[in-house]
Amino acid sequence: MQTVLNIMLIVTSLLLILLVLLHRGRGGGLSSLFGGGMQSSLAGSSVAEKNLDRLTVLVGSIWVITIVGLGLMMKMNV
Repeated sequence: MQTVLNIMLIVTSLLLILLVLLHRGRGGGLSSLFGGGMQSSLAGSSVAEKNLDRLTVLVGSIWVITIVGLGLMMKMNV
């Protein structure tokens, strides 16, 4: 079970990094490298932003639950 949680932690960590970098920055930043500056010409970008926010919160919640689960497992094994 601990191996599954470790793998889950690695996957969610990488996914969380990717999702945070995809957010539109206020001053350009890394998100402009992926076409963040072209967003004003795209229609419906606010729906995409909301979905990206929801997905980021979901992955972040899974990440926190995984860390708490690993912490509890390590405490029980000691």
